[in-house]
Amino acid sequence: MNDSKLKALIEKISFEYFNKPFVGNAKFNGRLRTTGGRYIPSQNIIEINPKYLHELGEEDLIGIIKHELCHYHLHIAGKPYNHRSKEFRELLRKTGSPRFCRMLPSEEQKKRIKYKCETCGTEYQRKRRINLNKYRCGKCRGKLKLIN
Repeated sequence: MNDSKLKALIEKISFEYFNKPFVGNAKFNGRLRTTGGRYIPSQNIIEINPKYLHELGEEDLIGIIKHELCHYHLHIAGKPYNHRSKEFRELLRKTGSPRFCRMLPSEEQKKRIKYKCETCGTEYQRKRRINLNKYRCGKCRGKLKLIN
């Protein structure tokens, strides 16, 4: 799928779920790493992470597009369009859009280091190793122990 097909899909979804036209621009952005997509209000552009199409398929891509269209249509209407606003959450519910996108399978496979508090048993997952002499449990200040 290229950028023009993506824009056509977004226009179709906009009419289908919102009954409003999408007159902004849309493109794939391979530099997005931690998000499925983003709406840039100053440019009226929706950027989509192409990894979600390749790894999770078109169904998850449509969910991401609906989420970004919620931002777009609320911004165009002059209403609050951030994640915490009541209007945004109502529009998400009304259109059946996801609030968050799923984690990519390629990101889930990355190694995580697990630590466990010796006192209260709280488990922590980190991407990087931590100095066990320097850090303690955030709940009870107990000593942490490496699990894996």
